[in-house]
Amino acid sequence: QVQLGESGGGLVQAGGSLRLSCAASGSIYSINAMGWYRQAPGKQRELVATTTRGGSTNYADSVKGRFTISRDSAKNTVDLQMNSLKPEDTAVYYCNAGVITSTLWFLEVWGQGTLVTVSS
Repeated sequence: QVQLGESGGGLVQAGGSLRLSCAASGSIYSINAMGWYRQAPGKQRELVATTTRGGSTNYADSVKGRFTISRDSAKNTVDLQMNSLKPEDTAVYYCNAGVITSTLWFLEVWGQGTLVTVSS
């Protein structure tokens, strides 16, 4: 069994910063891509940023230049540094990982979500 534990959400004023952290635990052999997604009220879940095991990154156009994803493959963690936050960034943020388990099964795992609220 594999779990993702998230932390770092909260309330911040527009223009402020937050850092989200996610740690994978359980029967892990390796992790491929890790990333962050978000879902605002009444909207579909959308990609925010992802990073591969090799270090390549991908960002949604709406966060480019403001958010930075970073990963520690040795610790199975991924962080999202969010700067210059806007009210439209308000959403529940979910950590995601493509995990190869110790029994060599592939699992796509989601965290429980952490709420980010940006006030204007």
